Amino acid sequence: MRVLVVGSGGREHALVWKIAQSPRVSALYAAPGNPGMAAHATLVPLQVGDLDGLVAFARREAIDLVVVGPEVPLVAGLVDRLGDAGVLAFGPTAAAAELEGSKAFAKEIMAAAGIPTAAYGAFTELEPALAWARARDGQVVVKADGLAAGKGVVVCGSTAEAEQALREIMVDRVHGGAGARVVVEERLSGPEASCIGITDGQTVRMLPPAQDHKRIFDHDRGPNTGGMGAFCPTPKLDAAALEEVRRTVLEPTVREMARRGRPFRGALYAGLMLTPKGPRVLEFNARLGDPETQPILMRVASDLVPLLVASARGALADVPLTIDPRAAVGVVLAAEGYPGQVTTGDEIRGAERERSPGVQVFHAATRRDAAGRLVTAGGRVLTVCALGDGLADAAGRAYGAVAHLAFRGMQFRRDIGASA
Repeated sequence: MRVLVVGSGGREHALVWKIAQSPRVSALYAAPGNPGMAAHATLVPLQVGDLDGLVAFARREAIDLVVVGPEVPLVAGLVDRLGDAGVLAFGPTAAAAELEGSKAFAKEIMAAAGIPTAAYGAFTELEPALAWARARDGQVVVKADGLAAGKGVVVCGSTAEAEQALREIMVDRVHGGAGARVVVEERLSGPEASCIGITDGQTVRMLPPAQDHKRIFDHDRGPNTGGMGAFCPTPKLDAAALEEVRRTVLEPTVREMARRGRPFRGALYAGLMLTPKGPRVLEFNARLGDPETQPILMRVASDLVPLLVASARGALADVPLTIDPRAAVGVVLAAEGYPGQVTTGDEIRGAERERSPGVQVFHAATRRDAAGRLVTAGGRVLTVCALGDGLADAAGRAYGAVAHLAFRGMQFRRDIGASA
């Protein structure tokens, strides 16, 4: 098969790394990719928003499967465009990807499908949103309705914090058009878990559950980020609990989407809060998570390509999925200033040294400068992943690899996986 992976982040590097191991793949491309992916795939200078260019490339190069990593091209309809051109693609159509493209729509689906979630209100005007938050003493979560690169969620602990978040999103438009509407939810408590199912629109196959670390600093302090690290599995969800999530969350969602004429194929991500009253859905994503994908794919022992193809073709039921029994931990190395204004162009040292077995460094925001040096190119720069005999062993190996990496202003959490 000839395969194209669309995207340039750590999730896409992990996908490229895993797909390259398949004996079924004869040619592998990444658009636009990053320097880490260049070890496994031919890089194509096309941005994820260039739908015309991506479709034309896929047709010209006789691509058999396109794997779309990030949410923006999914919501924009890349899978639809590829389908119209006769190219098989892994990922949902634009109509199905609205599960991530609109948080209000996702809550509507949850309500229709009877999926447990937090009480909420959706608002396009500031004053009603403020009133909803005040009635709950500001113990709410404020979310920009549209795509905001994982940064459009503010967890509030007071009325003042809720008012500030609502004004920044709805009035100051810190997330642009994504904040034209907001969802305000009751604030839940409990550990979180990321549950991802691969689906063909009917069958749902569960990947092992993971836990992300959203806050920038140790012990879950500081502002939310796109994710500072993840571990897999999470002991908060055993096999029976994961089966319950499949039965009570993902399968009803897939059925409701099909009922509405929006069949969902691809990776369906449910972010859960494990409350004293049981799991509650915080959000849906229409793709694999980042940074969860990196440690999850470290544990997938079987060939990933047949699973992706079967999802795209609607024939998932009999495809094997074998999981390595070891645990995996991934630590994100971020640039100075992240999740705010970041500096870029700093040389990265140690990223290209040889690793011990079971350790991988996935590139997220890297590039080559004019002198050919590997330098930083964004907020989350690298994800360092390791397999181990249990989470403590995996974390020790991951942090051991982190010690050999450096760039100016490098920041990372030192407690990834410690809560488990």
